[in-house]
Amino acid sequence: MLFNSLSFLLVFAPLAFGLFFLLGLRSNNLALLWLALASIAFYAWWIPAHTVILLISISLNYLAGRLILKAGPIGSPARKRVLAGAVALNLLALAYYKYAGFFVTTLNDAVNGSWQVPDIILPLGISFFTFTQLAYLVDTYQGKVSESKFSRYLLFVTYFPHLIAGPIIHHKDVMPQFDKPNTARWCTVNVAAGLSIFMIGLFKKVVIADGLAPYVGPVFDGAATGVPPSMLVAWGGALAYTFQLYFDFSGYSDMAIGLSLALNVRLPFNFNSPYKAQSIIDFWKRWHISLSTFLRDYLYIPLGGNRLGGFRRYSNLLITMLIGGMWHGAGWSFIVWGGLHGSYLMINHAWRHFRNGLAAPAGPLERFLGWSLTFLAVVLAWVFFRATNFSDALAVLQGMAGLNGLGTTMLVSPGGSARDYLPVLGVSALLLWIVATRPNSQEIVSRHLVEESHFKLIDHPSDARAWRNPHIGAALALGVLTAVALIHISRPTQFLYFNF
Repeated sequence: MLFNSLSFLLVFAPLAFGLFFLLGLRSNNLALLWLALASIAFYAWWIPAHTVILLISISLNYLAGRLILKAGPIGSPARKRVLAGAVALNLLALAYYKYAGFFVTTLNDAVNGSWQVPDIILPLGISFFTFTQLAYLVDTYQGKVSESKFSRYLLFVTYFPHLIAGPIIHHKDVMPQFDKPNTARWCTVNVAAGLSIFMIGLFKKVVIADGLAPYVGPVFDGAATGVPPSMLVAWGGALAYTFQLYFDFSGYSDMAIGLSLALNVRLPFNFNSPYKAQSIIDFWKRWHISLSTFLRDYLYIPLGGNRLGGFRRYSNLLITMLIGGMWHGAGWSFIVWGGLHGSYLMINHAWRHFRNGLAAPAGPLERFLGWSLTFLAVVLAWVFFRATNFSDALAVLQGMAGLNGLGTTMLVSPGGSARDYLPVLGVSALLLWIVATRPNSQEIVSRHLVEESHFKLIDHPSDARAWRNPHIGAALALGVLTAVALIHISRPTQFLYFNF
């Protein structure tokens, strides 16, 4: 079920929210049980059979968590063995569903083999619910968390706002909020702020991201069928994808965070204006924050982080980003994308080390050049992220370099001329100005509706403390965005990150 579908907006959401708050008047535990059951129904809407896979994964990881707690004290060999076995089972399941075909195809190409694997339909959100549970297992091993109630663990994993495409959540951050006695009680501030963030995210997705989609496919599909894009077309397609992916995924994250906030549960913000970043290091502190934090805490730091010298630091960065690339998809193009960002980070850290030795602070020109170079590097890497394979990505990059002509090449499939991409370049320039200079969703809501500190609270706030005096212009603007989004909601759509 999609957040931007009529079945969600008109059927699921009213039932899920209505019964949650009604049951909350009687029992917080009963309301939370209903929320878990509603979340399972939300997941089952897509492919019901995959719900069995999800529930098996949840049951086994819950048992693994209990075994870790009983295996011995923190750091004991028995406790390590249980953790290692549980992590291995999770990674094996993920490897089978997500990477079996890729591994077999790569092996066949390497040894001229003919092995085959059956067609495997990827369970929706498997990367997200697997990583969420891996974090829980490691935190349990380290003594940071424990969960004795299966119903609570079920809710932790299946909680529908984050289940399909994140953000990746941590037990210690979310579950204490569910256990507050008034979590299932209506809070006007949270509902108003949550719905505001949700509608901004909905507009991002159905108007901007889906509006750019028709200009992305022809460029990359044309390259795949041997039609080299001209410079104008290639840049138009690459920039369209740069903003399509951002507004698709940040729009989904806004909707997830907004829905959860309306339920009195604060999920971590997943985006903090990443295209404002003045370095790749800064970019990864702003883009898909829950994933970059996960990779840092559960991969980069355990590998040694920056504690073992410069060479190990750079190799750990590269390994982390290569695995981050593989997490997104089973294909060499994703590995190249991860390798590029790993290389970017290595260069950025080396430059930062050199720059810190200079006495002069960075001036406006240096900051602008840093932002420009960062954005260009991100755009070039996105080409590999979107392309089906390495050769298709190179064809698009050749077009961007002007090797296929400046703008006269015609697209054969599905059709269109280079002139069609002139408006795309104009729209891309406008969107770049917006994402690089304007406030993001959280900033908009906190400036015009709710105090920013409210987003950091866990306790149920009083309306008097949290409310701002809403600006009538902001309310009208939000109403217009909502109306435009609802007009476009029937257009065919999918969330890009559902594929990852």
